[in-house]
Amino acid sequence: MNRRNFIKSAAIAPMLGALDACAAIGGASDSQMWSGKSHPLAGKALPQWKPGEFQVHFIYTGVGESMFWILPDGTTMLLDCGDHKAWTRGKLAVWILPDGKKNAGEWIARYVTRVNPAKTAVDYLMLSHHHTDHGGSDVWGAGMREWNGKKLSVSGILQAADVLRFNTAFDRGWPDFNAPIPDELCDTECYVHMRKVYDYLVQRDGLEMQKFNVGDTGQIAMRRNAAAYPFFSIVNIAGNGRILRRDGSVRDLYADLHGAKRLNENGMSLGLLVKYGPFRFYTAGDFSDTPRLPNGSRLDIETELAKELDPVDVAKVNHHGHHAMPSALVAALRARVWTACVWDQLHMTSDTLERLSDRSAYPDARLIAPGLFSPQRRIADAGRDYLRDIAPESFDAGHVVLNVAPGGKSYTVAYVTADDESMMVRGAYDFQSRAHEGGVG
Repeated sequence: MNRRNFIKSAAIAPMLGALDACAAIGGASDSQMWSGKSHPLAGKALPQWKPGEFQVHFIYTGVGESMFWILPDGTTMLLDCGDHKAWTRGKLAVWILPDGKKNAGEWIARYVTRVNPAKTAVDYLMLSHHHTDHGGSDVWGAGMREWNGKKLSVSGILQAADVLRFNTAFDRGWPDFNAPIPDELCDTECYVHMRKVYDYLVQRDGLEMQKFNVGDTGQIAMRRNAAAYPFFSIVNIAGNGRILRRDGSVRDLYADLHGAKRLNENGMSLGLLVKYGPFRFYTAGDFSDTPRLPNGSRLDIETELAKELDPVDVAKVNHHGHHAMPSALVAALRARVWTACVWDQLHMTSDTLERLSDRSAYPDARLIAPGLFSPQRRIADAGRDYLRDIAPESFDAGHVVLNVAPGGKSYTVAYVTADDESMMVRGAYDFQSRAHEGGVG
């Protein structure tokens, strides 16, 4: 019996009455005007990508974060592929899906080959930052491998690379890993792992390594038919504690902290803003930190980034929604859809959800669509106003798939079952993109 069935049989059955009451709260959501389980896609296999569409697959494993992108011309990118000992969290652990018989890297690679128009060939690989739940572990995984006298942990990105072949990779620190401070002072386990993984893939596949360049509007470019989609672009808005300003300059948030002995790896996360016609999408890994300045005050880097951003249609929540997304950032982004990759009961914490749902930040209707909002949380949070905005499909963990129509005028957010590999849609929501002006890039 896997963790999912165990939780359902041992913990959920005695609480069905309480869950039904919570479902009634969720059913009153103003988000439900869009469709959900009555959507024409519900109960059917997710359609394959078509030219002109922009897709982001938020892949659920229950142990880490991973996204697979398909750009309008078929260019592809794997953004993160985490493998983390999340199952050791005890009662805070969430369902590991489809099951624990394979590690996350293998499940993710299998998912990618199902949806990738080029099957195992992937144009770009990007690590948002050096944490195990995003890149894999140097000490834990599906075993160890000998290479050039070194031991490689078959974990996360490396395990996926046993199936997938990447052309170009972006990292915040390449090639010296010493900015703004040496990476080994941030997260030794993932840093050591990824340095070996990069060297291995460069030798094995000829992988082209690039340092992520904040402010660049063409580093992540369409490689097959960019001319056919002139209104699509990806802007590098954050990385290594640096953010892109509205005027095109780059601000170093850690400029006064380069003598620090340790910094939060999350604050170095890579961030992107996607523009497709009127459509906008924001994602920035675990971008969050409150470093202490020389005068003793704290700098909230999410609030600083908020000053440079304008409304988007869809936003991935920073740091899995764990005490993240200050009010200033929520008000700046004004997303119609908030999504998150979840692998712990403490992701999408109540304070974060309250800010995402706060109508004083912006009055528009919204859908909060994480990969999972667990039954335990539904019980603990019963009566909270933010339950009205949470997609009911998240109560039963799944992959979240964003599909933007050609030209960017409309988009669909679908929940795809993570119980198995059938790619069956459990519910979906349709939206019209908003016209946007200003902001970075």
